[in-house]
Amino acid sequence: MKFNVVSSFATGILLATTICGAVYFTEDPVVTKAASKPTKTVEKIVAQPTETEMKDKLLAAGYVVQPKAEFDKTIEAAKKAAATAPAANNNSKKIAYRAVITVTQGMTSIDVGKMLEKAKIVPDDFKFSRDVEKKGVEKNLRPGTFTVDTEMTYDQVIATIFKK
Repeated sequence: MKFNVVSSFATGILLATTICGAVYFTEDPVVTKAASKPTKTVEKIVAQPTETEMKDKLLAAGYVVQPKAEFDKTIEAAKKAAATAPAANNNSKKIAYRAVITVTQGMTSIDVGKMLEKAKIVPDDFKFSRDVEKKGVEKNLRPGTFTVDTEMTYDQVIATIFKK
C-alpha cells in the first residue's frame, strides 16, 4: 500500500508540472501583458499649437527661427567665407611651436627626431636623423633637458641637443 500512495502522489505532481509547463510555454507573452492592463483608459486630448504659436514660443525662449531656404543660403555663405579666409590668414600669421625635450642616456638620433616631429619642431624625423648623420654628430648626443622651437634652424636644433 505504501508503494501505491507514493506512486500516486508522484504521478499527480508530474501531471501538474506537465500542465503548468505546457501552459507557460504555449501562452503568448504579449496577450498576458495586455490582459493585465486595465481595460478603461482615459485619454487626454491636447490641442496642438499652431505654427505661429510655436514660432512665438521659440523666439521667446531665445531660439532663431528661419525657413529652410534662408538657412541653406546662410550655410552656403559661411562655407564660401571659410574657403577664402584661410588663404588670407596664412600669409599674415605663422604658428611657432616650442617644446621642452628630455634626452636620456641610451637614446639615439632617431628617438630625438621622433620626439621633435611629435612636438612639430621638425616636419620629418627620418630627414632630421639623416642630417644629424651627415654632420657626424650622432654619437655626441647629450643627455639633459633642452628647449627648442620652430624658429630655430636644423643646425641650431642639432647644436642645442648634440655636442660638437
